Amino acid sequence: MRAMQTEAVTRRQRRAVLDRAMPSRSRRLPGILLGVLADASVVGLLGLSMWLIVRAGEQPPILHLTFAIVGVRALAIGRAAFRYAERLTSHDAALAQLAVLRSRTFASLVPRVPGALESHRRGEVLAAFVDDVDQLQDEALRVRQPLIVSGIVTGLSVMLVALISVPAALVLLGALVIGGGVAVALANRLSGAQDRELSAARAAVVDALLERFSAGEVLLAFDAVEMQRARIAAAEQRLATLQLRRARSAGLTAAVLGCAAGAASLLAIVAMLPTLGDGLSAPLFAAAVVVPAAVFEVFAQVPAALSARRTVQASADRVADLTEGALPSEIVADSGDADEPSPVGREAVRAPVGAPLIEVRGLAARYPGAASDAISGVDFVLDAGETLVVRGASGAGKSTLALALVRFLESRGEYRVRGLDARALPADAVREIVGLCEQRPYLFDSDLRQNLKFARDSEERGTASDDDLWAVLDRVGLAEWALERGGLDARLGADGAWISGGQAQRIALARAILADFPVVVLDEPTAGVDRELADRLVLDLLGAVPDDRAVILITHTELPQEISASRVDL
Repeated sequence: MRAMQTEAVTRRQRRAVLDRAMPSRSRRLPGILLGVLADASVVGLLGLSMWLIVRAGEQPPILHLTFAIVGVRALAIGRAAFRYAERLTSHDAALAQLAVLRSRTFASLVPRVPGALESHRRGEVLAAFVDDVDQLQDEALRVRQPLIVSGIVTGLSVMLVALISVPAALVLLGALVIGGGVAVALANRLSGAQDRELSAARAAVVDALLERFSAGEVLLAFDAVEMQRARIAAAEQRLATLQLRRARSAGLTAAVLGCAAGAASLLAIVAMLPTLGDGLSAPLFAAAVVVPAAVFEVFAQVPAALSARRTVQASADRVADLTEGALPSEIVADSGDADEPSPVGREAVRAPVGAPLIEVRGLAARYPGAASDAISGVDFVLDAGETLVVRGASGAGKSTLALALVRFLESRGEYRVRGLDARALPADAVREIVGLCEQRPYLFDSDLRQNLKFARDSEERGTASDDDLWAVLDRVGLAEWALERGGLDARLGADGAWISGGQAQRIALARAILADFPVVVLDEPTAGVDRELADRLVLDLLGAVPDDRAVILITHTELPQEISASRVDL
């Protein structure tokens, strides 16, 4: 009973993921109609061409062949034109929906980062977000549309043959059922398990490559580079083996359908011979004999679609495992869907006159899966222009407090933002007020301009100009450095590999200033910075924050005496 319930939940989660991958019905319908016209042109062209060849051999007046000649030309042009238009419309719809799917998947992953993904390897998460999400577009392109189009055209073709000869139509129908059944069974037997393992194999390759590049120095130090290369090679070999088996299965399936098409034509000849010349003309006889070849060409999409369906479902299961499972109670459930932005933004936290910017009373929070609270009994009040220093040893819960303040983690006790209960507000509304500069800010492998501009790029506030970027760089003390490096076009390297930890912290603060957060949380800004430079960095960072902003400085070290701030010890 429990297994059945688990399977039902899995199917429901898979269906939720696949539904997000599907374009709307209005976007899918043109591609389906054009696909039907393209495949119908294939069948009609072969049948009409054969009719024309045999009829022309009877040497009738040329006028009797004009309609067929025009029809062959029209179907030949239509086959290519309809196919091109079908590819254009269906891929346009699928790729447009893929952008929506990626944003929704990312929005679903965001609240799960503080603890809900700990059981998954980095490569597994990355492969799911990149490869598996991309694979989901095949649900519309290579699963549903081919099944619908092939079903419609095959059915119409059988009815067309039935108008010429009912026995030939029954032969064609029987060959489709038997040949299709054998082809599908063969594909399931040869590649069913491999199709389900493809996603895991891709994840293994990505995971091995990530470890090689992210831990290259450690691997080199312990003389383990060759071992890691062997692991990468083994993962790639496994993936190549699965892909080869799948290709062999596709080839055998095509061979089975080809044999079935030939058998259908031969049996159709036998079935129609008794009526040849007795109500059945030679041109129609020839057309009915050759049509099965075109029908099976169209019908070949069915086994391919069912094979693609297994791969898509495996990818959907992996994405659902990351995004559709129940969130731990310690994580905020409000994900802030990127496609349905909360109607509540900064306007929601327009406080009553005199309300503190942030007010915390008896705040408690814990990390997902932890047996006890990481912080408890935290009290403070913070207003604009003030600085609060949160100190504590490593493991005291400082980062947990930061995550609770930006509503990535749930908390207990009282937490108010401008007089309003933070837990009653959408999480993205709170994050419009409280911005977090992490201990290790993420930097894109791009130039300085792009690493700053995304912090202010919205319909409400517009985008930051180069003058705005230079102004904020000057405020955080990076203007001279940026000029020496080539200006806003200076590259930062993968994950900021070409800059120091202090420079990364200054760029993170520049982003927070551009984003105009009323409250800036600096989480261990001096981590990884030499001790003699740490005091100067802290002073520079606090001095760069505009006077009308509040700052929460999280640290485990002593601070310069010049810093005047209230203090909370954890």
